[in-house]
Amino acid sequence: MNFTLLITVLVTALTLVVAAYIVAKLIGPRSYAKVKGEPYESGIPTRGSSWLPMSVGFYLFAILFLSIGFFLVVLVLGLAYAWRKGDLEWK
Repeated sequence: MNFTLLITVLVTALTLVVAAYIVAKLIGPRSYAKVKGEPYESGIPTRGSSWLPMSVGFYLFAILFLSIGFFLVVLVLGLAYAWRKGDLEWK
């Protein structure tokens, strides 16, 4: 089996990614001021740390939401496929 095409695609993809990264670094805006790194909240300076611990329940809820959303998308696509194919007709 000839892997020349696969290698060509991978090298091209890697080259494009590296080139895009280099171009972004060269022409992108640079600002290393300390003020740029601070969190901004309605013009009021923050007090304390902006890193707050979050409950694991939020992450679990987000994962559950994504899983249900993915399941519903697959379900609707299957229904559309069956409908278009004509399998839902009563004869």
